[in-house]
Amino acid sequence: MTAHTHKTLLPLCGRPVIDYALATIRSSGIEDISIIGNRFIDKIRNHVGDDVTYFLEDEPRGVGQAIELAREGNEGCALMIWFADNITNLDLKNEVDLFEEGCTLLTRKVEDPSAFGIAIMEGDTILGVEEKPSEDFGNTAIGGIYLFDSTFWNRFDNVKDKPDFSISDVTRQYIEDGVARTIGVGENTWIDCGTFDGLHRAAQMVDAGLFTIRGL
Repeated sequence: MTAHTHKTLLPLCGRPVIDYALATIRSSGIEDISIIGNRFIDKIRNHVGDDVTYFLEDEPRGVGQAIELAREGNEGCALMIWFADNITNLDLKNEVDLFEEGCTLLTRKVEDPSAFGIAIMEGDTILGVEEKPSEDFGNTAIGGIYLFDSTFWNRFDNVKDKPDFSISDVTRQYIEDGVARTIGVGENTWIDCGTFDGLHRAAQMVDAGLFTIRGL
């Protein structure tokens, strides 16, 4: 399905997946948007337009290298990092308006913890995160939508060169400092469209009216 187009341009009930993500981002009040994309980035630009900044990932070298591409122009401020095959119908405006420090993570219960980063919880407090665990650490998955404060890049620099880098390497630092919080959103408010099953489930939820493109 992605041999000739970017996965965020795959149709979800007649509209590309990226439309759902961008509409939620913009409705939260965020206007300064950067998109990191692969060889199909011109297709994304042709669809989205020129009111965002584009960064070409000319070859896949992992999440850390992709994030590094967008560093210029995104330092010294809070960030929302969004893995664009995720969609949510959660209204994030209040979270963005009130966000001051630390990091905020979206979570929900999942059936297959080995496919996600899993939050280790004690009550409402997050104690750690295990990336795609083979052991039982619970089933509270962290979604690919994050709010980070301006210390993100310093924390990122501490771990970006790890050969198995994941965004969890950054969030662990916030957790250890006691400045990470989670928002449990439930299955009906966050879904990963990066698999056949996820895209199919998202289509069912759009048909059921659980997901819409904000502003339309």
